[in-house]
Amino acid sequence: MHPIHHFPITTVWPGSPYPRGATWDGEGVNFALFSEHAEKVELCLFDPSGQHEIQRITLREQTDLVWHCYLPEARPGLLYGYRVHGPYDPVRGHRFNPNKLLLDPYAQDIVGPLIWNDAHYGYQVDALHDDLSFDRRDNAPWMPKCRVTDPAFSWGDDRSPNIPWHEMVIYELHVRGFTIEHPDVPPPLRGTYAGLITAPVINHLKRLGITSVELMPIHSFIDDRHLVDQGKRNYWGYNSIGFFSPEQRYSASGSPKEFKTMVKTLHSAGIEVILDVVYNHTAEGNHLGPTLSFKGIDNSVYYRLQPDAPRYYRDYTGCGNTLNLEHPRVLQLVMDSLRYWVQEMHVDGFRFDLAAALGREQHTVNHFGAFFDILHQDPILSRVKLIAEPWDLGEGGYQVGNFPLGWAEWNDRYRDCMRAFWRGDGGKIGEFATRLTGSSDLYARNGRRPYASINFITAHDGFTLHDLVSYEHKHNEANGEGNRDGTDNNLSCNYGVEGESSDPGICALRARQKRNLLATLLFSQGVPMLLAGDEMGRTQHGNNNAYCQDNPLGWVSWNLSADDRELLEFVARLVRLRHRHPVFRRRNFFQGRPIRYSSDTGIKDIHWLKPDGTDMSDEEWTQDYARCLGVYLSGEALGEVDRHGRAIRDDNFILLFNAHVDRIDFALPRLCDDCLWQVLIDTHYHAGLKPDGRFRGGERYPLEGRTLALLSQQTAATQTAP
Repeated sequence: MHPIHHFPITTVWPGSPYPRGATWDGEGVNFALFSEHAEKVELCLFDPSGQHEIQRITLREQTDLVWHCYLPEARPGLLYGYRVHGPYDPVRGHRFNPNKLLLDPYAQDIVGPLIWNDAHYGYQVDALHDDLSFDRRDNAPWMPKCRVTDPAFSWGDDRSPNIPWHEMVIYELHVRGFTIEHPDVPPPLRGTYAGLITAPVINHLKRLGITSVELMPIHSFIDDRHLVDQGKRNYWGYNSIGFFSPEQRYSASGSPKEFKTMVKTLHSAGIEVILDVVYNHTAEGNHLGPTLSFKGIDNSVYYRLQPDAPRYYRDYTGCGNTLNLEHPRVLQLVMDSLRYWVQEMHVDGFRFDLAAALGREQHTVNHFGAFFDILHQDPILSRVKLIAEPWDLGEGGYQVGNFPLGWAEWNDRYRDCMRAFWRGDGGKIGEFATRLTGSSDLYARNGRRPYASINFITAHDGFTLHDLVSYEHKHNEANGEGNRDGTDNNLSCNYGVEGESSDPGICALRARQKRNLLATLLFSQGVPMLLAGDEMGRTQHGNNNAYCQDNPLGWVSWNLSADDRELLEFVARLVRLRHRHPVFRRRNFFQGRPIRYSSDTGIKDIHWLKPDGTDMSDEEWTQDYARCLGVYLSGEALGEVDRHGRAIRDDNFILLFNAHVDRIDFALPRLCDDCLWQVLIDTHYHAGLKPDGRFRGGERYPLEGRTLALLSQQTAATQTAP
């Protein structure tokens, strides 16, 4: 227990410009804040309630534009903020206003809610000239406060599971929404970091075979004012204001150590933790947004401004502003944040929201720029998982396939192709084959591997899997934006009825299409990513942009029907097959040509087959009517070795895809006299299990309409259990 604070602080030492933020060293606390254009910086100290400012301390020391001091009497738990003096001249990009209490960009704990009030704006909200006016009100009573932390934690022998890329199965989840309705999680822990590591939740992840959880944003964020005015919240959290502080609303204890406990427990279960991080913009919005931190510390440094009109921001994000990573101190902030989460919080990797914006230099995306160079040479960050959302909203921002070596990417071309193929769109079979085998057209040209492609059918942004096969149009009325928000390009189908249906035929077809999409995902080369709840039939009732729905519409329901439980077991079986058979998770792209070993017989690693059992010809890949395809995967010709250098062998498989409405009898290859084909998966059947599932080579397999089948090659004397 640290001593109780005594005010006023009577001793102020010069301190050090590094590390940034408020750093407890066991004897006192060092404070350091970067501001290039500030004329004066004041450290404001608050009582334990955060309601009363007890003392202001002027930071008289400045080293390399970093303002700093050391308080030997300060202790962890101390609440603080800053006031920064300088020119208020929006026309020239400066927005200093010492009447505004500001959050420390390096704060490791931000506590208390942001209560919206006009005092948060540096200008008079109702003034004739908007942000050219100046507001003198103190916003401190309605601001969150920064809290000094004690970094001590008993990590013991905690280590990253270090799951190889090709063995990963990612599960994207929302910390609050995943457990808030879980009946077996203790009520005080639901929706929290602590709730995520209770036994029922860990058991669910392990049952599914998940190797890596990808947490939607957990950096401190705020609820947009227009949402609060409507009684809503920024549920998804893509509105960051603190890049070092775990979001308090997800904490049962109110301590950052709860997050550390979560990471350690997931690691003990063999599960990696990947953070969805938002470094492309902040919650301060555009020139009419509030002054909460960066804008008041040094607006012209932290944000990209219009060169010919610095009153306004360059917005590549659609959120009003873009962080200025061209400035070395802002780039340092991001890198320090990333290293903090790896070294102090032990996370295993990051998914970068709108990652193209991070690489912009002089307006264009530069993959050889400072952001990428620093990541690649950094001894800490170059070793963790780096996943890009490879686009932003600016010109030239779509960068799928263009990120450098060492990066994986969310592959939306995979998503769109698989949706369109199974919906029955024509002319997709060629691209379907390319996406199924790892998207070599996107990733092979610069030496990347299949696992550079993060494959997904659904993600937080868009329809859930259930809604993808139940709605043809978005239904976002609950968001209060006249159903104008969210994409219209859903590539979905309702199969006869918009929304829920009691028609047995429609329900059966929708269930089959869910099985088709999930099986395709798990048997594709690359890294599969599941959206939490899809394995249990989760619905958002047609809302494809539930960013503000912190309610049952946006939460995962654990009230499962018999069909939901059957789907859950089906997905678990798919993942087990993927983990068991390396042919579905290759480290290298298929060659499509004979690969020779010690014998003189060449074995082809992949064959593309037509329903008559013959190889696909070049011209047949572009035929509009073609919606049925088979692929033979040779486990004998993997051409890969294990960590001891031994050749990896696997079973031989054939995958059959039929996106036609009608049944197609597919001729099975006859590879040897006593070979049999055993059916492991047939999505036409409720549980994916086909009775009497053994066929001889040369026989025709009855591949029902809108069905996927997986068959394993066996000899007459053997049979593999599904």
